[in-house]
Amino acid sequence: MTMTPEDVLRMAQEKGVRMVDFKFTDVPGTWQHFSVPVRALDTALFAEGVGFDGSSIRGFQEINESDMLLLPDPTTAVLDPFTAEPTLSLTCDVTQPGARRDPYTRDPRYIARKAERHLSASGIADTAYFGPEAEFFVFDDVKFRSSQNEQWAVVDSDEAHWNSGRNGSANLGHRNRPKEGYFPVAPNDTLQDLRAAMVLTMEACGIDVEAQHHEVGAGGQCEIDMRFDSLLRMADKVMLYKYIVKNVARRHGKTATFMPKPIFGDNGSGMHVHMSLWKGEQPLFADAEGYGGISEMARFFIGGLLTHAPAVLALAAPGTNSYRRLVPGYEAPVNLVFSQRNRSAAVRLPMYFDSPKAKRVEFRPPDPTCNPYLTFSALLMAGLDGIRREIEPSKHGFGPLDRNIYEMCPEEMREIKSVPGSLDEALTALELDHEFLLAGDVFTSDLLGKYVELKREQAAEVRLRPAPLEFALYYDA
Repeated sequence: MTMTPEDVLRMAQEKGVRMVDFKFTDVPGTWQHFSVPVRALDTALFAEGVGFDGSSIRGFQEINESDMLLLPDPTTAVLDPFTAEPTLSLTCDVTQPGARRDPYTRDPRYIARKAERHLSASGIADTAYFGPEAEFFVFDDVKFRSSQNEQWAVVDSDEAHWNSGRNGSANLGHRNRPKEGYFPVAPNDTLQDLRAAMVLTMEACGIDVEAQHHEVGAGGQCEIDMRFDSLLRMADKVMLYKYIVKNVARRHGKTATFMPKPIFGDNGSGMHVHMSLWKGEQPLFADAEGYGGISEMARFFIGGLLTHAPAVLALAAPGTNSYRRLVPGYEAPVNLVFSQRNRSAAVRLPMYFDSPKAKRVEFRPPDPTCNPYLTFSALLMAGLDGIRREIEPSKHGFGPLDRNIYEMCPEEMREIKSVPGSLDEALTALELDHEFLLAGDVFTSDLLGKYVELKREQAAEVRLRPAPLEFALYYDA
């Protein structure tokens, strides 16, 4: 049911709400929030907005243009499951002050809205469905420090193999070996009840969950899969999903992270994104006679994804740590090819079911530290550019490739393009290839420029600091 402002007020009264929380997303993709007493909530607030200081938010305004407004979206109303007092949570759109309440061009949610409108205006389809698979690690302890004279980090998971010789308390064995964390039962899988608590909290907040399980990473890697939804709604759900995962873990005395590569020598956390286009009730990516059961339109969509993948990854794999995951091995999708079933390909065609409604394209390089509004919008824009230009992937060296890529000889491997090797490379790719994002005024040069500036600063911070391994390699040189 679509909520109206009047519905939200009734919900607040029926649930005994005492506080109202306003949440919005900054440019890098982190939720921000503030709260007001419930007496301040009325129907006029949904049109007039709530003021805040935009100069204190990453990627937003300069200090001389700091006054901004949040317009709550009534369709996002949900009771916050983690507050002591009954609190109504509302996700907001960011607007400029003034009588017109112009949408703010750097608001990630506005980008997603424009992407959906651009799809509809194209006549190609009217709905793009997204189904992300966000992976995360659950640790029992995490310590880290980066200062002038210290660079170190320690993470610990009780179920990890490195604790098999731990002293000081009872040691009951049943630890997961590296890369053997996929689908073990208890007692090796110690996180079943924690994931169940996460799932039930998500369901109570309106997120439909399809499955939950332990992932390949031995030291507490998990995955909870949401049922697909339209672009904006799914991006909203990803933000809520991450909020729930982190806070349920904390409630149970553990810590959850979506960092792509927190552990050396084991699988990292990705966010494979499943996509399909529909017009009315008709799926557009299915063709029983085509390779992998997909249509020509789906192949063109793949052509666009793989052509623009280096630029898209600046948004979809947005941190220096992202490229610790995007390396050969560990099921990492580093190869810019498409394939049915092959998990080392950047684009995979899931083959579980033959139903036309199940036919979709899976783009595997993203990770869950990305801003979902920007990432999903960029993926859609890349795919639409492929459809518009009729980019046949087989004519551009993108496959299909169904062989085990890691068993191919060096000469064959040289023919396969790869994802960028660093955040700096991806940002350069975005600077050189972003016209497809500007179509329909979905992205703006201003937003992309600010995004690249923020990420260049992060990359420089990492580049300037010595890594602990460098002491082992060079201290006695």
